[in-house]
Amino acid sequence: MMEKVNWKVEGMTCTNCALTVDKYLQSKGMKNVKVNFIGGDVSFETTDTTITKDIAKGINGLGYHVANHGHDEDERPKKWLSTHLQRFWFCFVFTAPLMLHMIPGVHIHVLMNPYVQLALTIPVFIVGMDFFGRSAIKSIWKGIPNMNVLIAIGAVAAFGYSLYGTIIGRAEEFLFYETAATIITLVFLGNWMEDRSVETTQAALKKLATTQKSMANMIAYDDQHQEHIFPVESTSLKVGDLLLIKSGEQVPMDCKILWGEAQVNEAIISGESVLVFKQMKDHLIGGSILESGTVKTYVTAVGDDTVLSGILKMVREAQTEKPPVQQLADRISAIFVPTVVSIAVITVLANYFLVDHGFSTSLLRGIAVLVISCPCAMGLATPAAIAVGLGRAARNGILFKNAKSLEIFKSIKQVVFDKTGTLTTGHFNIVGFSVQHTSVSQEEFQRIAFSLEKYSNHPIANAIARSWKSKDETRWATIEEVKGLGMKAVDKEGNNYIAGSFKTATQFTNDASHNVYIIRNNELLGWIDVADEIRPESKTVISALKAKGIRTILLSGDQKDKCEKVGKALGIDTIFAEQTPEQKLEKIAAFNAAVPTAMVGDGINDAPALAKATVGISLSDASQVAMQSAQVVLMNHGLKNLPLALGLGKHTYITIKENLFWAFAYNIVAIPVAALGYLNPTFGALVMGLSDVVLAINSVRLNFKRVI
Repeated sequence: MMEKVNWKVEGMTCTNCALTVDKYLQSKGMKNVKVNFIGGDVSFETTDTTITKDIAKGINGLGYHVANHGHDEDERPKKWLSTHLQRFWFCFVFTAPLMLHMIPGVHIHVLMNPYVQLALTIPVFIVGMDFFGRSAIKSIWKGIPNMNVLIAIGAVAAFGYSLYGTIIGRAEEFLFYETAATIITLVFLGNWMEDRSVETTQAALKKLATTQKSMANMIAYDDQHQEHIFPVESTSLKVGDLLLIKSGEQVPMDCKILWGEAQVNEAIISGESVLVFKQMKDHLIGGSILESGTVKTYVTAVGDDTVLSGILKMVREAQTEKPPVQQLADRISAIFVPTVVSIAVITVLANYFLVDHGFSTSLLRGIAVLVISCPCAMGLATPAAIAVGLGRAARNGILFKNAKSLEIFKSIKQVVFDKTGTLTTGHFNIVGFSVQHTSVSQEEFQRIAFSLEKYSNHPIANAIARSWKSKDETRWATIEEVKGLGMKAVDKEGNNYIAGSFKTATQFTNDASHNVYIIRNNELLGWIDVADEIRPESKTVISALKAKGIRTILLSGDQKDKCEKVGKALGIDTIFAEQTPEQKLEKIAAFNAAVPTAMVGDGINDAPALAKATVGISLSDASQVAMQSAQVVLMNHGLKNLPLALGLGKHTYITIKENLFWAFAYNIVAIPVAALGYLNPTFGALVMGLSDVVLAINSVRLNFKRVI
């Protein structure tokens, strides 16, 4: 049996790093490997979890670090010079004197001494090789050379050439110590800037994660059954623990209310601060806040089983998914480093033999090619944009199950809506009923209807069961729900009962205007009418979609006149009523075949249709069925954020294209410029680091960009 392993791996800085880890895990027989270098999330499946310790050691041996795997190692204090910023400042102290001659009017004779320059360069070179050299050798050994190979070769070439000149006594002709030190120092600065920029793309996800830790008021009873309250950390809670949650406090874990009422702010998962009323038997989501009221609850889920953990897991998994647009960049990244090394060698040889430049000039141009090249830019283009797009979506209560959904949204041409619970609130009330059979009293009719409908999850059935709740219910021998029709049951005396739509009553009446028909032994007992309100935001959402040229379709199992009434009120283009689940599937398949189609439903009755659509969008408020059946979940109690979801998908794809254009254009322009001698290695090292920052900044724009 396959077991899934999820790790945090530190030290990955680019796509090549991710490819190295990916290739290593696959070589060890791991299945379904997913690696996200931005968040450091690594997941894989294995049949033998006993080898994970060896796998972790192997990844550590590649130059990365598996966090939280082996507590002894994690408890050790981090060694000095373990961060890019620390390395930069250490190297800068020695590199700055070497760069003083670049300032106009500054000329310190002692700094032109090759032995002084050698002494200043050695500490920088040692620190640089400890990081870049070690990483380069390990990546070459594993068969996927990373960008540190380029930096290491450039620095070694400059330092080795200078050292050779110093040894043979012709240092003035070979003085590139400054170049070697500056390359290493500025690349450390660039790496730090890149790390900081990438961190900002994860801000929304980190904000969600920090809400998982809080304090809780635990209820306990002594041997006299006296109640006592004492504070505990939320991370120590277990399922079944009793909690007191007071006004202004955060809900520590998923709970169910035993006593009390409260107004709850669920902005952490819905993106909206509109208060939600909660009372006994209602569920509270960990991370939400009680704005007013006090409740006693018991814990229903902790740790990875909570709704918030499910959201975080879904977003992280979506980040590790690679949309089709990234595949080209990945293929190029895999061969980028060997290609650049080849170009650098050709640059040196061409400049020396064909253009007749001196070897010093030719070498300098070759080093510039190595340093200016940036495979990270191509590797960062897609993940950075996806991280920001998913983060903004999660912050607004929109959950993308995979990154592919983000990209697909760019081509959605029509949106199909279910009616009940999607375009309408799904909160029904009985507005009328009629008993048609003379032998049945009103009380008996209500009791039969309640006894049938209490076993259904349909919103109309829930409304009837809630309104006509009775202790004196009918006991059934058998009862089942037939999707698209209603409830069928047999009592202990052998009488057959049906509570269903007009389709179940066509042989008894021609009046199709009612919602539920109650039938006993092929005799119509009566009918029930319920009313459902249209969601207040539905009309605005439909108008917004139509303004963007997106066709809207209503696909419902409800009666034709009711569907047409809702469709006409909202201005929906096409209406299909009285559809069975099988017919819905056929319609969705036909829609998909014509143009890319999104389906919006409540995530329960519409699960098959949601799965069949190009993109399935569920409105279920954090229900597990929704997370399983839909690719996108709207957590904000309605349709309001549907245009934002579509807009974010489209603009995330636009941002990816912009990032890829910059990454390719940068390398296509920078490499020839360096080869022709118009860019020195020092400036190239700085520009290389800035190229990644440009991509991160462009991606972060998604947080503020108007997408609707």
